[in-house]
Amino acid sequence: RIAGDRLRRIREEELAARTNVTLENLFSHIEAQSVREVKVVLKVDVKGSLEVLRSAMTQLSTDEVRVRLLHSAVGGISVSDVDLAAASEGIIIGFNVVPEDRARITADERGVDIRQYQVIYQLIDDVHAALEGQLEPESKEVSLGQLVVRKTFKVSSLGTIAGAYVERGRIERAARVRLIRDSVIIYEGDLSSLRRFKDDVKEVKEGFECGVKIKDYDDVKEGDKIEAFEVQKIARTLEKSTSGA
Repeated sequence: RIAGDRLRRIREEELAARTNVTLENLFSHIEAQSVREVKVVLKVDVKGSLEVLRSAMTQLSTDEVRVRLLHSAVGGISVSDVDLAAASEGIIIGFNVVPEDRARITADERGVDIRQYQVIYQLIDDVHAALEGQLEPESKEVSLGQLVVRKTFKVSSLGTIAGAYVERGRIERAARVRLIRDSVIIYEGDLSSLRRFKDDVKEVKEGFECGVKIKDYDDVKEGDKIEAFEVQKIARTLEKSTSGA
């Protein structure tokens, strides 16, 4: 009896600590690499629906995120379906079917996500949206502006301060910068300060002078160019990475 009580307590602690997969928290699981594919138990009303949904869900797979059908069959959602989803960190999708009473209770106890649908396109759209949200966004570099170093100043407590003129665009305090000398990139990093006269500023526009300090870098010379840029994240669509699987 004591051994049984201990095993039950251990099981309850494991279930309490476990984070189950849902369509909403799918991203955090993939980020943590606890899920490399979306595992689905699919239950439907008739064989025709099963064939259509099997094909449609398989075609949603990409090189980065894949739909894996753990089990697919005609019939209501059973306790064994819930057990399979729980053991595999999967979700259950039902089309025109409902969970048995005991299966619903078990799913609540074990934190298994059950999704029920009556319209095929809504089911596919939800899975598509969940997968699409997991794609790594594309990175696009956007140039903000460029300034030319006209004078440098050595400050013992700070390092080299560059007196510069913004010749195009703008420079932002939070932007990434690269130091260019004779058309060659010498260094890339961040700014530790951006000033207009004695004031710290967030931005200096074209046609104005400013003082800049490149963080952790002091080899700045007169005539150097400093380009300010930012990296934008662009959401990708599922179709762009379809592997044809």
